[in-house]
Amino acid sequence: KYIGADRDAADKQTQDAGLDSSGVRNFRQYLDAQREATGAVPNDRQILFERFRDELGDWRIVVHSPFGDQVNAPWSLLIAARLQERYGVDAQAMHADDGIVLRIPDTTDDPPTSEIVSFEPDEIADAVTAQISNSALFASRFRECAARALLLPRRDPSKRSPLWQQRQRASQLLTVAARYRDFPMILETVRECLQDVYDVPGLIAIMSEIRSRRIAITEVDTPRASPFAQSLLFGYLAAFMYQDDLPLAERRASALALDLGLLRELLGHTELRELLDADSIDDVERRLQRLDPQRPLRDAEDLADTLRLLGDLSAADITVRGGRAEWTAALELARRILPIRMAGQSRWISVEDAGRYQDALGVALPVGVAEVFTAPVEAPLHELIARYGRTHGPFTVSDVASRLGIGVAVVRGVLDQLAASGRLSAGEFRPGRTGEEWCDIEVLRLIRRRSLAAVRAEVEPVPQSRFAQFLTDWHRIGPQPSMRGVDRLYEVIDQLAGAPLVASALESLILPSRITDYKPAMLDELTSQGDVLWTGVASLAGNDGIIRLSTAGAPELLGVSMAPTAELPAAVLDVLEPGNAMFYQPLRAALSDRLDRDIGDRELLELIWSMTFDGILTNDTIAALRNRLHAPRAGRNGATRPTRTANPRTARGRVARSIRPSQATTSGPPTAIGRWSRVTGADPTDPTTSSQQLVDSLLERYGVLTRGSVQAEGVVGGFGGIYPILAEYEDSGRARRGYFIERLGAAQFASPGAVDRLREGGSSPDLDGLVLAATDPAQPYGAALSWPDRTDRQQESKHRPARKAGALVVLVVGEPAIYVESGGRTLLSFTDDPDRLRAAAQALARAVTHGALGRLTVERTDGRTVHGGGPLPDALAAAGFVVTPRGLRLRS
Repeated sequence: KYIGADRDAADKQTQDAGLDSSGVRNFRQYLDAQREATGAVPNDRQILFERFRDELGDWRIVVHSPFGDQVNAPWSLLIAARLQERYGVDAQAMHADDGIVLRIPDTTDDPPTSEIVSFEPDEIADAVTAQISNSALFASRFRECAARALLLPRRDPSKRSPLWQQRQRASQLLTVAARYRDFPMILETVRECLQDVYDVPGLIAIMSEIRSRRIAITEVDTPRASPFAQSLLFGYLAAFMYQDDLPLAERRASALALDLGLLRELLGHTELRELLDADSIDDVERRLQRLDPQRPLRDAEDLADTLRLLGDLSAADITVRGGRAEWTAALELARRILPIRMAGQSRWISVEDAGRYQDALGVALPVGVAEVFTAPVEAPLHELIARYGRTHGPFTVSDVASRLGIGVAVVRGVLDQLAASGRLSAGEFRPGRTGEEWCDIEVLRLIRRRSLAAVRAEVEPVPQSRFAQFLTDWHRIGPQPSMRGVDRLYEVIDQLAGAPLVASALESLILPSRITDYKPAMLDELTSQGDVLWTGVASLAGNDGIIRLSTAGAPELLGVSMAPTAELPAAVLDVLEPGNAMFYQPLRAALSDRLDRDIGDRELLELIWSMTFDGILTNDTIAALRNRLHAPRAGRNGATRPTRTANPRTARGRVARSIRPSQATTSGPPTAIGRWSRVTGADPTDPTTSSQQLVDSLLERYGVLTRGSVQAEGVVGGFGGIYPILAEYEDSGRARRGYFIERLGAAQFASPGAVDRLREGGSSPDLDGLVLAATDPAQPYGAALSWPDRTDRQQESKHRPARKAGALVVLVVGEPAIYVESGGRTLLSFTDDPDRLRAAAQALARAVTHGALGRLTVERTDGRTVHGGGPLPDALAAAGFVVTPRGLRLRS
């Protein structure tokens, strides 16, 4: 709440928790100072990767991870090992409850990035096991395990052994034991480290969440340690100031050759607790106990069969199964069931079980029971306990002991014998429980089949609306984006790299929907520094166009363009030879000298932008494109007229801010500021590398890649062109193929971590609307998904929804609710639900009032004038739109 706007509520909750006003003020100042220093406050959904230099000029890296020491400790081991492998330096990692601190000597060309903290979840357990043998923790735990096992005996038990002697003897024992892969104390030490000291399953879960993007990693460079990092650095100094005073055995343990198969058995990796479904277990047990409400007892015969199959039941047990008192009385009168007293309760049993209960439990039987039913039975207690297992799910020893009213030790002895005969299985079965359990073999097979069926039901294709929700979550788009800063902008561009984007929607909708504090200066900073590249794809009406962005590390995603053959364009390419960039005026002068004639501004500007939208030229800043979008355009008679914009005042302000005096005088017109150069795109002689870059970008952008998404991006060769690469990705484990989204065919490929997140519920069950540009890659309708069928309304409005420039789509819980035609005068609704229309109208109003759309005047909805009323006009009016003679209007 302190990160958001609801600070008053957060202050009240903090005061209720026990802090006075001074404590609340200090707490707020602490968080504000951290956010001011790094642009973000770490939490359980966002890990902060902070990098700065220390007093000696070496790199200090602080991973702000609030997951506790048990998670951060093994994580720091893996990070240090990766740094040692890549850079050949000792990273000197220190872990604490709030993060990890690393120090790296300034011997590398490029400082480590946040990529060093991400690991594959499947590799965590083995990697930590491999690293644990070289830690001081292992040496100390081995000494304790060896002492408990009496492998370090005392010469005189009446005297204490000095600690340094114990360490020496433990080190010598470890040196010898390391030669044997299955030495029990080594395996027990590793088990103790992984399960008792470290939280390896928790680290695996966090890595899975990072891979599926439920946890974000934000990378920042700071001139000095942030407030949070300063607290961690105190612990770092304390940890390394006296490290050389530790005994040798604590600082370096012998390398171990572990038998990983035996270790997995020791750690319990074969337990079914993580595999069985709790609901399936409950369902099987209800059926075995005849507690299914759909199949109650029908008559006295059903009651007699139930007692014969289940054993003893109390009157309450019979009633809950649908039995009646008159049925019990009739069966007792016929001497088919008997009343007994056991475990402190009155119960009923079938007369056929009389001998078993008498011999096994010493139960007193009623007078007059036929001798044939009281004849001795071989192993009666075994039969009673075996029947308990056949009619129950996983159970414990105490469950059976309390049911039968006998001792736990007696029950355990019988269970061991039944398990040895193959009738029962021991293990850990019920999710959420701890300790040993028992289950009948056939019941366990039934539970496993039901659990498998439940898992298969979970992998059923999800509805298309869920994919739309997933896609906005995958791009971290929400009503209130929580990510901010230039680093977040770089991540967004990396995800959108290579995607065709409408220029007019880039800074009004696409980027602000993903970044809280987006400002045009942030994109100018990245482009001017060379971190982000851009070029055109096609020109559109009204000075608009389609562009592509990419990071400097992936210029192949900008595509390949054919060199022009005409004289003037060819001369431009000759002047702008590879590696050469020129401002507008020097470029004009060079062209005039080469062609021996004066090149006019209008001719050169048209040529530059034509070559830019053909993907041949680019600029080292995007300000020229921004100025072009808001520049006057020529009318029919040649006169200029202002371009229609969402907010003319904002447009003029942006143009004024983007033009610097020096640029205006030396770089030419506002639409040509910056340096122009040739696009260094994909190498046509190396199509494999560029195709692989393209596939990586598509999987990063969509998570689940479908044919429609590829076609919407205009990929050369279409889906069939990249299918061989996707198939290779599947074989190598880099992607998964399956039927993930219904009605989209089986040729769907997903990146690791995306499938689980796709099958989860949406990020918010509330009816919150999201306003997206129709061409936004996070808006799947018209690309991967088809538009909802509203033929009747489309015929009335004479408009068809399409992914075109200027159009908007308002999504509510993954489904389109309103389509806004380019210009905003015509709206088309996809639903009649008043709640969804209300949520969509409120989202549209928020987008207008926050300045994303400027002024919006709606004249027609679903083919009818707004003055005639209707569900959609009423929802717009309730959201704040004002009735005017032209229609419903709302200003920013």
